[in-house]
Amino acid sequence: MKVTLITVGKLKEKYWQQAVDEYKKRLSGYTKLELVEVPDEKEPNNASEKDIENIKDKEAEKILSRIKDSQHVVTLEIHGKTYTSEQLAKQYQQWMNTGKSDVVFIIGGSNGLGQAVKKRSDQEISFGTLTYPHQMMKVMLMEQIYRANKIIKNESYHK
Repeated sequence: MKVTLITVGKLKEKYWQQAVDEYKKRLSGYTKLELVEVPDEKEPNNASEKDIENIKDKEAEKILSRIKDSQHVVTLEIHGKTYTSEQLAKQYQQWMNTGKSDVVFIIGGSNGLGQAVKKRSDQEISFGTLTYPHQMMKVMLMEQIYRANKIIKNESYHK
């Protein structure tokens, strides 16, 4: 299985980068992992709704340029489907069993995802209705992918 995470913006804080590096190391025994960071667009002070939509559209172009037609695209969205860890592991296994072995997860920037990315999405998942920093979501998603692999292999970790 190949997993690609496309995220908007760079991890600036050392502690987020350390967490990403730890899960990258843990996942190396289970999946081929590619991490792609696309630059976020600068938001002007007192940005209008139109400004925000333009920012999301520009970020969407950058995201879409990194996706192949053959990839299964999963976007993280507040209104997506929620999963337990066990259900996500089952879904992950299903992707592998049905030939969707090249999965791309997309985490938008602070303003969310542009419509073009949402339209390209094959599946939307949610980690709940709370809003999280996108840096934290990257770590949380990597942890859940690691947990899914452990569950699938019946290895201890998940409790």
